[in-house]
Amino acid sequence: MEARSWLARLVCLPVLACGAQVIEFESGGLKYLTQTRNGVTVMFAHLPSQVREYSIVQVAVSNGSSKTWTFRPSDFSFRLAVGRTIEARPARKVISELIERASRNDVIKLVTTYESGLYGMARASITNGYEQRRQAFAAEGSYGRIKAAAAASAIAFVETKLTPGASTDGAIFYPSEGKPLGPGKLIVQAGGTVFEFDTDTIAH
Repeated sequence: MEARSWLARLVCLPVLACGAQVIEFESGGLKYLTQTRNGVTVMFAHLPSQVREYSIVQVAVSNGSSKTWTFRPSDFSFRLAVGRTIEARPARKVISELIERASRNDVIKLVTTYESGLYGMARASITNGYEQRRQAFAAEGSYGRIKAAAAASAIAFVETKLTPGASTDGAIFYPSEGKPLGPGKLIVQAGGTVFEFDTDTIAH
């Protein structure tokens, strides 16, 4: 795969198309949706496996605007086809639950599921994402609950301030009783801007 990143190319695609158009593409066996509004590009894909009671959405955000934006897990909600809206679980709660209950297999599944999607793309443009967090938490430990906490801390999407030109990625955890989310709509509200993605046409 070319060294230049998919994310860098995606920043341009929606702008060239028609501003807020949602673009669909496939990478690493996953189907992604991406949209640009006010210079900020949000892209996501449903990851194919559930970890414990959670469905996981992989998210990447790139700030191509001239101002600083703040993104939080609570900015990402999912409206099911039946009309019910699921709020993302705060990263600290997911981490706490993994510390208390995660097994070695849970940790392996979490890391493998996320990285299988993440490394389907070249990632040179990510300035403050999973890889940087993974390295920071690498010294936290290698076994059991400490490793579970470190893995979740690196993978989970956390509150992030994106300065112009900055980008990040992370996992959003939705409590779903271990079942796929199914078709619906991902809604992202940040900086007074709303990004909406209908997911009826993509695989979950």
